Amino acid sequence: MKTLRSPNRQTEGGSKPVLQLRHHIPMGGTGSRESADGTESRMRVSLGFEPGWFCRRAAVDFSEPWHTDPIYRYKSLKKMKAELTKRFPQVPYWNLAYKDDLATLSGCFGIYCIPRLFGFRLRFAPDRWPQLEPGRHLSVEEMEQLTVEKILAGSFVEELFQQMDIIESRWGKIHGYLHVQGVLNNAFHMRGQNIFLDMLERPELVHHFFGIICHVMIELTQMVQAKQRQSGFYINLLSVSNCTVNMISPKMCREFVIPYDKRIALNFERFGVHTCNWDVTPYIEAFAQLPKLGYLDMGMESDLQRVRKTFPEARRAVLYWPTKLQDATLAEIVTDMQRVYRELAPCDVVMADIQASTPDTRVIEFLQICSTLETGRKAE
Repeated sequence: MKTLRSPNRQTEGGSKPVLQLRHHIPMGGTGSRESADGTESRMRVSLGFEPGWFCRRAAVDFSEPWHTDPIYRYKSLKKMKAELTKRFPQVPYWNLAYKDDLATLSGCFGIYCIPRLFGFRLRFAPDRWPQLEPGRHLSVEEMEQLTVEKILAGSFVEELFQQMDIIESRWGKIHGYLHVQGVLNNAFHMRGQNIFLDMLERPELVHHFFGIICHVMIELTQMVQAKQRQSGFYINLLSVSNCTVNMISPKMCREFVIPYDKRIALNFERFGVHTCNWDVTPYIEAFAQLPKLGYLDMGMESDLQRVRKTFPEARRAVLYWPTKLQDATLAEIVTDMQRVYRELAPCDVVMADIQASTPDTRVIEFLQICSTLETGRKAE
């Protein structure tokens, strides 16, 4: 089946192109990234809802079958998209006529694909994303004995490819963005807070551990994406999630995170960095060392103007608080969005994890605020 390559985004001055990513929130999944295609607006909103929103409004159950059975997931996503298009018809990326995103890997196992690959167990529930079984962390001895070969030989890879075989046999294209997180995030999930002490007391062991995580992330992603491309869905990207970066210093970031992010960047056509809803300012110089950076996001506390100046070739994004969306006055939201447009645009505005208790009218008002700013009308 013929595959299609997404168009390049050229850098200024005709230099080597940086291929951009844009923020993407799969239906029922956590935030991810997808290839930008050049049609992005100057203030593109990326909407996402917590599982409880779909559970309450569309009676969708996010228990284990949603993550392990692609046929069950397809039927659930069909209901979810129908609900979204009914409530928010102005949003262009939920299209009932487009069905590829129903036969997908997006959202599978939430943010814990890599821990599951390492043998960690997950807890599922009808109205939330999966969580790790509590109380399980790798010991020093277990970290020392890890090998890439043993990890990739586990049952999870076989189960994942069985899902892809089912999708391909029934619908053709294997759509989706498997969430493999970032090296530090995965280490924190599997080692707990001890990983931060390890950086001080056992730096060589940390590099051994991080090297294995990085290798596994690359190998798993490349295997999965090769099969997806073969099926007709072109994908060649990895956007790392560095949500825990604010728990270490910029110096430690340069020592323990940047070398592995560089390795990942050089193994994929497109590369980006997610830092969650935190202040990215202290880490700007560290992230500026990364090659091929086509995406970077941050929290509202960040120095947005400095980010825009430092990363002119990347698609930038800012995350907004779901609690503030629900509780703030419209005037406060307008002020925040005016600042984002003035200091960071062109950019994505990530409105993720919208709570089940948030009225639809507030979501529509938020979309209207961003639209009026972008078109030059006065936001009120």
